[in-house]
Amino acid sequence: METLYQYAWLVPVLPLLGAMVLGIGLISYSKFTSQLRRISAAFIVTLTGAAMVLSGALLWSQVQGHAPYTQMFEWASAGDFQLSMGYTIDHLAALMLVIVTTVAFLVMVYTDGYMAHDPGYVRFYAYLSLFSSSMLGLVVSPNLLQVYVFWELVGMCSYLLIGFWYNRGAAADACQKAFVTNRVGDFGLLLGILALFWATGTFEFDLMGDRLTELVQSGGLSLAWAGVFAVLVFLGPVAKSAQFPLHVWLPDAMEGPTPISALIHAATMVAAGVFLIARMFPVFEQIPSAMTVVAWTGAFTAFLGASIAITQNDIKKGLAYSTMSQLGYMVMAMGVGAYGAGLFHLMTHAYFKAMLFLGSGSVIHGMEGVVGHDPALAQDMRLMGGLRKYMPITAITFLIGTLAICGIPPFAGFWSKDEILGSTFAVNPILWVVGWLTAGATAFYMFRMYFSTFEGSFRGNDKAIRQQLQHEKLQRLGLSLGPGAMNPQELVIENDAADHEESGHHHSDSPHESPLTMTLPLMALAVPSVLIGLVGTPFANYFEAFIHPHTAAIAEVAESAEVAEAFDWHEFLIMGGSSVGIALIGITLASLMYLSRKIDPSAIAQQIEPLYQLSLNKWYIDEIYDTVFVQGSRKLAKQVLEIDIRIVDGIVNLAGFVTLVTGEGLKYLENGRAQFYALIVFGAVLGLVLISGLT
Repeated sequence: METLYQYAWLVPVLPLLGAMVLGIGLISYSKFTSQLRRISAAFIVTLTGAAMVLSGALLWSQVQGHAPYTQMFEWASAGDFQLSMGYTIDHLAALMLVIVTTVAFLVMVYTDGYMAHDPGYVRFYAYLSLFSSSMLGLVVSPNLLQVYVFWELVGMCSYLLIGFWYNRGAAADACQKAFVTNRVGDFGLLLGILALFWATGTFEFDLMGDRLTELVQSGGLSLAWAGVFAVLVFLGPVAKSAQFPLHVWLPDAMEGPTPISALIHAATMVAAGVFLIARMFPVFEQIPSAMTVVAWTGAFTAFLGASIAITQNDIKKGLAYSTMSQLGYMVMAMGVGAYGAGLFHLMTHAYFKAMLFLGSGSVIHGMEGVVGHDPALAQDMRLMGGLRKYMPITAITFLIGTLAICGIPPFAGFWSKDEILGSTFAVNPILWVVGWLTAGATAFYMFRMYFSTFEGSFRGNDKAIRQQLQHEKLQRLGLSLGPGAMNPQELVIENDAADHEESGHHHSDSPHESPLTMTLPLMALAVPSVLIGLVGTPFANYFEAFIHPHTAAIAEVAESAEVAEAFDWHEFLIMGGSSVGIALIGITLASLMYLSRKIDPSAIAQQIEPLYQLSLNKWYIDEIYDTVFVQGSRKLAKQVLEIDIRIVDGIVNLAGFVTLVTGEGLKYLENGRAQFYALIVFGAVLGLVLISGLT
């Protein structure tokens, strides 16, 4: 068994090897490597599969009670200062390895069908493999410094993948937005890391927590400064896990291909923030002010994401705001001290959200056969409807994911979300109210999405809706829509629309089910979306016993009489019933609006126009940031330029001008005649005598 741990470093190295081989091939023999599409895909999928098998073996070993294993080596040293690198396998790392590798493996299988006709097929697999390797390296990192190295690698890979279709302006802008926004959070994280090292003298997680506690108790460091250090570290997860106010990059990241949307928003990049909070929990749990900031940030983000998702028409952006909301639940759980509940929801969410994103990709893939390759049309739910009869596998798996995220028992999301709400209620009932209301909103917008996409009649061939969408597109670009408008950009868009209409004759009139390489991962992910929550039921919480090493002695929770007696069925039925009840209210409202059409959503939108516009325009946060930071930076730059030209350059130019004038005047006094110099000296002396005489 020890041999297994000695080779655990292969888990992140195997995907890295695949990325290196494809990367070198694309750089050195680009044309030849690009032709090896299926061979390249099989190579990457095989390496990721091997990493998944090794991760499963490590998790099983940890479940069986193997002690945590750490392998370290000296990376750099100078005198007494040393930096160590290596890898660690404990309960948390083993769990995350399995989550990341399983989702990454299924996403890579799915990619073969989704990206089959893309010219960047091989490059995309290289990026996916590098991205997976970076996240796996982050998971096994034994100290905060190494986490930061892989943290930045994950950010770099997300930049490459979000901007994969870099010839599209929206994708290029989205990857830059993600990069810049994450730099803000990462700068705070770096400051927090340096501050904690200054205070504790270590990058090791457990030592850092113990030493910080001792410093605060002994008075060597005030609790306020410890809170500042912890909040600075928390800025990293705020950006990576799309928490308010650094959440704005997440919806725009949907410009990348759908497989990477599933990978980023399910088990990797956004989960990295929650994972870091879990790793740093020995630090955070000793600082009440930091825990309060974490809890309220998560709660507000959960509500904010749900309130925006209610009005979104783009299926991928709706899921993006859903991800943001669910991440808020996880962060809130960490903030109220529910360490196990937050990680449990991270695990369940990884599987059902990956399935939902891959399901949306399957829908887009089917819709492209009808509306063409314009993302604005292929992803808009107003052109969908009735897809269940055309895409039954996609519809069934999407419904399973919808029930799971809505918290309907016995699906996985119910057990994890209910545990978070129960733990939150015990600490702060106000936070519980926010989470409870968010649960109702989640059920509403998810079933709105399901009914609009898969039920009713198919609307993809409705020309009136298409014209409305083109009209909205022109309005977003600020173009004139009046008769005789001759804006060149408008003409380009109109021509593009006409091209889509003409090319429609070459497409089918109805969507089609995706190929097996795309539906098989959906079916595989449906299994944990239904069953994996059963490992964390409140009356037999194996997950809680596993994820907390100090409770490993009670691994057989279900057979423990004391635990059975301690479990309060009355409390469980009240808390669970309330969360299911609010979810059923949300589902009922969604069915009345978007299934039976007994309630007109547009009429309600008109009655609450300000609130509707607030949600539709994402609380105007992007506009505020554009005005304050983008436009503000440009105005500041113009002011600085004015100062540079008029003052700085003016002083320099004046100095040069004075030197030039005085030089021109003095050169006439330098003629080489001694008599002339004597006359000048005599004149100067005479002048001094006269001045002294006058005074």
